[in-house]
Amino acid sequence: MVKSKDSLVSIIMPAYNEGALITGSVETVKKILKDNGINYEFVLVDDGSKDDTWHHLKELSDRDERVHSVRLSRNFGKEAALCAGLDEANGDAVVVIDSDLQHPPELIPEFVRIWRDEDVDVVEGVKADRGHEKGSYKLSANLFYNILLKVTHIDLRNASDFKLLDRKVVEAMKEMPEKITFFRGMSAWVGYERRQVPFEVRDRAEGKSKWTLKSLFNLAVTSLTSYSSAPLKLIIWLGTIMFMVSVVVGIQTLVKYFMGNSMEGFPTVILLILFSGSIIMICLGFIGLYLDRIYHEIKGRPRYIISKRLN
Repeated sequence: MVKSKDSLVSIIMPAYNEGALITGSVETVKKILKDNGINYEFVLVDDGSKDDTWHHLKELSDRDERVHSVRLSRNFGKEAALCAGLDEANGDAVVVIDSDLQHPPELIPEFVRIWRDEDVDVVEGVKADRGHEKGSYKLSANLFYNILLKVTHIDLRNASDFKLLDRKVVEAMKEMPEKITFFRGMSAWVGYERRQVPFEVRDRAEGKSKWTLKSLFNLAVTSLTSYSSAPLKLIIWLGTIMFMVSVVVGIQTLVKYFMGNSMEGFPTVILLILFSGSIIMICLGFIGLYLDRIYHEIKGRPRYIISKRLN
């Protein structure tokens, strides 16, 4: 593919209950694209919003034929909405950006320049500053990404969904058949020549983040079980440790028995049973997570369902 100033760039924006700011966000990005002479299209994905988000998307599509809007039949989650955007995009390159503009749209021309002039396939925005996040959230995020790096060798520290993907990268990601997806992990796993551009996370213009502690935990579980079998391997180590502890306690029990003090070991036995039971439950939980993923994958249901399309 020849990259030129006429190359089409698709801007993918997932939206969930963003009726208060989606129009302003699209117009802001559109002005930046026009000022920099970028040939563009928008792919706006309404992820089953409960407010008037779809009404605003219809108005945007009516005013500009280059604004393509799709509405999912219900709330499938951001990961599914991003997959829908990738499937609908027609551009030679696609840019994924949050509709609340916490990702700075002023960097899009720089993304496009790097992709076009330096023959880079993936230009990814990385967080130089995580913004006004709670200290506990920052600590948890750093801990999780360091663990993910150790067990999967995929470095997502300070990673974000804000990135430009060449068409061949998009096609490679579309060939990945899993139903439970993790966009950042998928885009990192496919490889290709990539460049990082740091940015500072901005505050939301209006409203509050749709991410809850539960959704973040679910995303962490999904990403870890999607790209690593380390939790299953951990079970082997826990079993080995338990065997060694059992041997030590067994020897101690025999010694006490022959010394006539066997009853004193009763609390130790109770503690060992409780400890063993806890380890067994944890191991069953790890196995259950993978069985749950297999269960959802073999059903073969679609990642999302589109109920309406505009343009």
